[in-house]
Amino acid sequence: MRLPGSEKVIVGYDLGNKYAQISCYVTGSEEEIRTLSSVAGSSVYTIPLALSKRQGVNQWFYGSEAIRYAGEEEGILVENLLKLARDGEPVQIDGAPIDPVALLTLFLKRSLGLLSQVTNTERIGALMITCEELDHRMLEVLTAATEGLHLKTDQICFQSHVESFYYYNLYQPEELWRHKTILCEYGDASIRTYCMECNRHTTPVVAYMEEREFPFPVPESDEKMQEIAKKLCENQMISSVYLIGEAFSRDWMKESLRYLCRGRRVFQGNNLFSKGACYGMMERLTPGETGKNHVFLGKDKLKSNIGMKVLRQGEESYQALLDAGINWYEAKNTMEFYLLEGRAVEILITSLTGKGNRIARIVPEELQEGIIRLRISVEMRDDTHLKVELEDLGFGTFRAATHHIWKEEIEL
Repeated sequence: MRLPGSEKVIVGYDLGNKYAQISCYVTGSEEEIRTLSSVAGSSVYTIPLALSKRQGVNQWFYGSEAIRYAGEEEGILVENLLKLARDGEPVQIDGAPIDPVALLTLFLKRSLGLLSQVTNTERIGALMITCEELDHRMLEVLTAATEGLHLKTDQICFQSHVESFYYYNLYQPEELWRHKTILCEYGDASIRTYCMECNRHTTPVVAYMEEREFPFPVPESDEKMQEIAKKLCENQMISSVYLIGEAFSRDWMKESLRYLCRGRRVFQGNNLFSKGACYGMMERLTPGETGKNHVFLGKDKLKSNIGMKVLRQGEESYQALLDAGINWYEAKNTMEFYLLEGRAVEILITSLTGKGNRIARIVPEELQEGIIRLRISVEMRDDTHLKVELEDLGFGTFRAATHHIWKEEIEL
């Protein structure tokens, strides 16, 4: 795989609520994806999501250094950077209001400096940021923050942790995800789980993800963990289990680990999401055979193919507008076509989740009958609502364009 300019770097950036993590892959190299250590010469991959400012001076520190400096030198500590940016309220620091998105941008810029272990930020060819949840507000924040980085690439994308888990699996040996595969993430007083399974009776193979959250009020409780493990695995065909988070340890998980390892492969670590982000960007740039044969229908995904039946050289054919499996927030397209007769525009919706096919008819008011050229623009408002816009482009010298626009919303 090569991006424009050889030996560019693909970066997978996990932006959690409290920590960040960076993995990268140098295109054209034989090396595996590498996760960058936040402490030179160590295997400490997590970077505390924090900044601190020296009082009265425009000097900033990030990560563990920010926390240490704030404690030792009475610097001004700013934590919860992602939440602050999402909330959007200016942050008072040293007597002045500061845009919280600018603070997040500063953190991203400083932390990406860790690429010096491999290369430099000038060689970033593509960046994928993954976070726990993606919605309109989070997309606004991430878009604004990454624009402030002024990277020399337009290959900047975002995906959820769920999708990062999917892409991570996609690049593992198939025996590890032949049946269901489970990820357990240790959080604050709870354990979040993702369970991926594939319907191998469809073409392409459809992958689904079930998300659950279990209360875990007693820290490091082997008995409670075994109870959760049984709820996840009992009477299920599970190929592999991933335990994410530094709190998971063999020291307190003896019985629950023994149960999980019965006929299943179990892995422990904390860099799966950043690696999954890297794999996700690699798949976007150069889809592999496995990726071509699979489609992931997570909650952020468009679950229907959307298109129109058109005539090409006198023969009826299908014209795709939006393909199932893409992120709904990235789903948009524009196309021009001729309406030969009548005033109805028909859009074919084909569900990949068993809801069947249907036709949505749009009849623009005040549109004259006869041959006319129209521009159709489609995009998703959310994961279940399609926005359609039609524009009257006329018909050459026979009929002037009015450029009148009709808007319609279709529930999928």
